[in-house]
Amino acid sequence: MALITKSDLHYNDYSWTSYTGDNPKIKGEPDSTLLNRKEGYEILYFINKFLNIHKLKEKSSATKIEKMIRNEVPSNLRSQENIKEWIKINWENSKY
Repeated sequence: MALITKSDLHYNDYSWTSYTGDNPKIKGEPDSTLLNRKEGYEILYFINKFLNIHKLKEKSSATKIEKMIRNEVPSNLRSQENIKEWIKINWENSKY
């Protein structure tokens, strides 16, 4: 079950392009697939998956992840896996 939904996102400038159910880009875990930081469905999936993996239950944690992705994660990190690792390593040092 997702902790956050579209209405919970801090930023409202995302595009909302959906994938078909059999799209090979959707694997169920953050992986080497590139994360489109402006695609709402990808951001929602990524945030909810990160929350689940790290057993975070607060919506404030979801907002922190969203803000970190938007403002702190280096732009040269593009895969879901690399972004996930960067957030994990830098969680305590984030300004959010």
